[in-house]
Amino acid sequence: MYEIRTDLALETRELYQEKNKGEIPGIKVEKEEEGEVIITRVEILNEEGQKIMNRPIGRYITLESRALRKPDADLKDDISQLLAKELKKIVKIHKNLKVLVVGLGNEYVTPDSLGPKVVSKLFVTRHFFQLYNKDSDEGLIELSAISPGVMGVTGIETGEIVKGIIEKIKPDLVIAVDALASRKMERVNTTIQISTDGIHPGSGVGNKRQTLDKEALGIPVIAIGVPTVVDAATLTNDTIQMVISAFSKQSRPGSEFYKMLGQLNNEEKYELIREVLEPYGANVIVTPNNVDDIILNLSHIISNGINMALHPGIDLKDVNRYLH
Repeated sequence: MYEIRTDLALETRELYQEKNKGEIPGIKVEKEEEGEVIITRVEILNEEGQKIMNRPIGRYITLESRALRKPDADLKDDISQLLAKELKKIVKIHKNLKVLVVGLGNEYVTPDSLGPKVVSKLFVTRHFFQLYNKDSDEGLIELSAISPGVMGVTGIETGEIVKGIIEKIKPDLVIAVDALASRKMERVNTTIQISTDGIHPGSGVGNKRQTLDKEALGIPVIAIGVPTVVDAATLTNDTIQMVISAFSKQSRPGSEFYKMLGQLNNEEKYELIREVLEPYGANVIVTPNNVDDIILNLSHIISNGINMALHPGIDLKDVNRYLH
């Protein structure tokens, strides 16, 4: 069965538009540019949009910039501030707010280590509130964080761990950070998605576990994710499309063959590639070779954004000077 793997609502919308030549009914889309960053806000408004998108009613915001693969200090600061700005539109910050950040993924597998790395850079404060018996603070909220690991290491379902922690510390909100999968190589490590519908741990590597959402945990869950991988069939499909485009523009022997391939739709090309790769076990997950540096930069950007969004007294100067 034809199914392109993607965790991005933006790409689900694109797939529908490519096939149906129109906008999805029941959704609202806003798009703007801030310097080198493209911000797209997709909101699923009703059951019709939910059914077509195969996602819960809610908001899905993406920040895209190809420069994220090799960002300079200014770009990292800009995207951190934009991320904080978008989070503040979703999270109602008040002085008694309690937030639990869950860093999902396997810290020993680099493309899947985004969540744990983000958690390691957060300005956690719950222990201060407990030590000084405080209910609120003008500049800080009560923030706690956990990296629960993966089921293959712990033997425990991630959802069970998180639910147990919630029952004990009673936060108002969970923010879950995880690696995702994209349908396009150009979006791998260049896109940050914020959503209000929760998250499937392990979805980036095709290993979906128990969903972390309001229904499962009893409190709202905001998900922040970055596509760090793409499957080989998707990558091959993109590459073939570029080859077709290049050769079909040239009058040389064999160019008619590429024009013929160009007449196949995305579904037909993708299915052909899957049929070729799968007998050899070749439809593997692919990630860039400099993924170590990319994940480190992305973890700084996301942690800075979370710190600035949640703590009223922390700004860009503070996160850059004191928190790393």
